[in-house]
Formats: sequence, structure tokens, C-alpha cells
Amino acid sequence: MARLAPHHLLRILEAKAATPAQANALRNVLRKLLQHGFERGWRSDNPIRDVKRLRYKKKPYRTWSEDDIAAFVAHWPRGSRARLALELLLHTGQRRSDVIRMGPQHVTNGLMVVRQQKTGTELEIPLHPDLCAELVEAPKGHLAFLVTEQGRRPFASGGAFYNWFVECAEKAGIAPGLSPHGLRKATARRLAEAGCTPHQIAAITGHQSLKEVERYTRAADQKRLAAAAVVRLSKRDGD
Repeated sequence: MARLAPHHLLRILEAKAATPAQANALRNVLRKLLQHGFERGWRSDNPIRDVKRLRYKKKPYRTWSEDDIAAFVAHWPRGSRARLALELLLHTGQRRSDVIRMGPQHVTNGLMVVRQQKTGTELEIPLHPDLCAELVEAPKGHLAFLVTEQGRRPFASGGAFYNWFVECAEKAGIAPGLSPHGLRKATARRLAEAGCTPHQIAAITGHQSLKEVERYTRAADQKRLAAAAVVRLSKRDGD
């Protein structure tokens, strides 16, 4: 602890350069560890402050289009587990880690009450009619709406749910690359296209930063303004 220098820490992180997200997660752990030592007088500084995060280009999750959603709904009928999963993801706007934990105990007075696992944020989301209709068909007697086919138990992890749901999308004939998180983005897109403000969208999705949300509202505003502009241009040309 006392002899660690920035170049030592950089060497540790660069050894994980093939997975930069994991390297940066490790940097956060080391930062907290070294801060602990600094606060207790074991060191005179926190050397991780002089070591930058590894830079990398994130590969964004693709947003589901309305055609993608329609194809999924056409393939998976009401009452199927896949359809239930889609309605939960699309009409709550939550991450897969939260959706797999949703159950009857979270529904009260027409609201889905969610405490986000990642942020701890508590949300009360009004139930969309399409989701209400699907919940009526959901399996009874479980603490989670979504259960596995074998054993009728909740999904053990978000990863297990992810793999299963991606398979469901592929069976529906949807182009590869669509994921549960893409439906969370589709929720934000739909809300933006309906004219919701960034704060209104965040009240559903629970985003801590409005930066991502504002991107959807800008795109929706551009689409509306462009359509209005073409209409005005058509009227002028008609005159």
C-alpha cells in the first residue's frame, strides 16, 4: 500500500486492456481502497488520481423500432412468457435486473412500485393497459411474474434472462442485435415522440442523468419540426 505509485497502477490496468470496462471497474475499486489508506494516514496521497481511465468506444444497444416490436408481438401471443417479458420491459422502461424481480407484491393501486437495483431509486409507474392485460395472464403463485420454463422459478440472473429473451427475439424473426436494454431505450423514444419532457421520461425510466434522455427528446423534436417544415413548404408550393 505504501509503495504503490501511479506507474504500478497503470501497469495493473493495462494488463486488462482487452476488457477496458472491467479495467475501469477495477480502477474504481483501487481508488476506494487507496482513499481508505490516505484517510487513515497510511499514505500521503491517493496515486490513482494521476491514472486516467482507459478510453474505449462503447457499443450502444440498438433501440427497438416499432416494426421490431410489432414482429415480436405478432409471433408471441398474449399469455406467453416472451410476450409478458416484452410488455414488462416496454411499459415500465426498467433494466432487466429490475424486471426479473417484479412480482404481484410490487403492484398496488394501479402502480408498479420499483426500487432500482443499480441506483436504489424508487419509482411508482402507472400500469399501461397493455401491461395490465398481460399481467392477468401471468402465472400465479410466484413472487416474480417472469419464471423459467424448467422448475417454474424466477430467473437466477439478468444474464440468464438476457440469453433467453434474445433467443425469443430471434425466433420472432427479428434482426440480430436487439436486447432487453433496447426496449428500455424504445420506451424513452416512445415517450419523447409523445411530447414528454426529459424530466417526465426520467420519472419513468429512473435515469439519474438527463443527458441520455435529452438525446431522445432532441431526436423526437427534430422529427416533428422537420415534418412541420415540409408541410409548410408543401402549402407554399401549392399556393
